[in-house]
Amino acid sequence: MRYGYWTPVFGGWLRNVPDEGMEASWAYTKALTQNAERWGYDLTLIAELNLNDIKGIEQPALDAWSTAAALAAVTDSIELMVAVRPNFHHPALFAKAAANIDRISGGRLALNVVSSWWADEAKQYGLQFDQHDDRYARTAEWLTVVDGLWTQERLDFAGQFYTTEQAICSPKPAKRPTVYAGGESEKAKAMIAAQCDAYVMHGDPAEAIAPKIADMAARREAAGGAPMQYGMAAYAIVRDSEAEAKRELDRITSVTELPAGYANFDQWLSGTQLERELKIQEYSVSNRGLRPNLVGTPEQLKERIAEYEAAGLDLLLLQMSPQAEEMERFATQVMGTT
Repeated sequence: MRYGYWTPVFGGWLRNVPDEGMEASWAYTKALTQNAERWGYDLTLIAELNLNDIKGIEQPALDAWSTAAALAAVTDSIELMVAVRPNFHHPALFAKAAANIDRISGGRLALNVVSSWWADEAKQYGLQFDQHDDRYARTAEWLTVVDGLWTQERLDFAGQFYTTEQAICSPKPAKRPTVYAGGESEKAKAMIAAQCDAYVMHGDPAEAIAPKIADMAARREAAGGAPMQYGMAAYAIVRDSEAEAKRELDRITSVTELPAGYANFDQWLSGTQLERELKIQEYSVSNRGLRPNLVGTPEQLKERIAEYEAAGLDLLLLQMSPQAEEMERFATQVMGTT
């Protein structure tokens, strides 16, 4: 298993805890990433949103790509998987900038291609927001242009969304960046199987992840591509006892007052008490992070991780809070790398 973590560009991952002691700042991000290398983490995912989806849109959110460029210069080994949304980046200009960042890093750049989902954000910034199927059609073209510029001396391309004429990208990346992407629709899975290198999923139990991996592996084989990598988001809590881990889970999922920007939460929490409890957990941590149940003792987490490995999972993309302290604990007690 490879271990990655989400860079806290939003100042944390908990919607019910206002201050997690991990500010959205360059100083915190730099120190965390350099420590993560020392602790043995393989990768960091740098999310790209201009608005803060976790703490409320008025709160700070770091820019993904300028942060990635800065991290490339001050780290040595960690893979920098940076989210990119095609409707926010012209592919020819992006290919040039990303190739430069890859060179700065010594070949450690990777992409997490996200076909956008936040219409209000795009509207605020005056950008095109396509309907679902068009978003994936745009992404397919975008990837064709980016990959063409990285692999060809000059690129002529004429598509529905993008056009280039004898475009040049030089210098090219030190090595072609790995392209990760996620999505659960038919359009998304078809595009990913044909054009990407790795499939990333929201959190789910191992028995739900296994058939998703099998499905994508079959699609990839039918498309004639090399075997894919498979990653999953998860929120991790490791403690010396199960009772301690449960107390921490209760702390982060308890709603005392609603954060800014979530005034409709009470309407969302309708239905039975069981539904309410499940919805609180879904709301508390992003990307379905609590579904994998990486909550417990080191031995319990190791057992659950082994189940994911048996299902074919290669990469865990972890969220924790407070991140520096919890990442070091996880590395020591679960990864065994410090």
